[in-house]
Amino acid sequence: MAVLTPHEAFGDLVTTTFRHQSTKIADAISKHNAVFRKLEPKKVRVSGGTTICHPLDYQENSTYQRYSGYDTLNMNASPHLTNAEFNWRSVAVSVVASGQELRINNSKEQIINLVKSRTKNAQRTFANNFSMDMMSDGTLPNQINGIRALISDSGLGTVGNINAANWEFWRNKVQTANASLHGINYTLSKDNIDQVMLELYMACTRGDDAPDLILADTILYAMFENSQLPLRRYTSKEATGQSGFTALKYKGADVLWDTVNMPSNRMYFLNTEYLDLVVHPDADMTPLPNVRPHNQEASVTSMIWMGNMVCSNRMLQGVLKPS
Repeated sequence: MAVLTPHEAFGDLVTTTFRHQSTKIADAISKHNAVFRKLEPKKVRVSGGTTICHPLDYQENSTYQRYSGYDTLNMNASPHLTNAEFNWRSVAVSVVASGQELRINNSKEQIINLVKSRTKNAQRTFANNFSMDMMSDGTLPNQINGIRALISDSGLGTVGNINAANWEFWRNKVQTANASLHGINYTLSKDNIDQVMLELYMACTRGDDAPDLILADTILYAMFENSQLPLRRYTSKEATGQSGFTALKYKGADVLWDTVNMPSNRMYFLNTEYLDLVVHPDADMTPLPNVRPHNQEASVTSMIWMGNMVCSNRMLQGVLKPS
């Protein structure tokens, strides 16, 4: 049996460690970010294409008419489909060791310790930064669409190459307490937050389609919890699938708080049926082959992720804010 050099052993151990621990990346993220944990079990694997496209049925058939006798029927074409188009985004994180470090840690036990330490550090780095990206407004170079990109404070914005200023069907709902959807002005408190939430919940509901996840910052979450003291009901971690979370319930939706890149005084009403975490199957925190730079005496193994977070129905998503 061939004896691996320290560089070869390092590459093999990093690769196998990441493959073995890949599911733990999801666990680490879920402790920071409820949205990831909600979307990860149903993530969509897309194996190619220049962009990620979501077909949208955006308007009714315009030929509907009431008629009698010999009235002329409306036989005009009635286009009703379009695409929300999202770009691919990529993420990479690398585990690196110099030849000197590998020789110092030349025993099997020492190399495994080095691999585990740097692998865990890479996983934590990915978890923390990807959690921030998932709550972002997507404005950093090559950043995925975060919640604040898909659900804007104004309800407008260009998302999936569709400008919501031109298309009402593509505007998310906005509930501002001092100019509420139903014309009643509030100063948010534990005494009225339930009513303000109700208005937005109803606006984001269409038949059986309703928000299933309400994500709040610590301020509004505490306000909501204090409003529910006489009747609050928690769901278990197992029931919600939210590793690391205990959730309150609001009309069937889990109410959770988060702090990772979460804007102050915000509640997001999410219908995750229309939110997808799209990932390429060949780049789902997939280790690349170990590389030795030509001008350095070192070993590098990179893990890559490619995909985006996409939305196929913005009008059933909403944001609550004080003003």
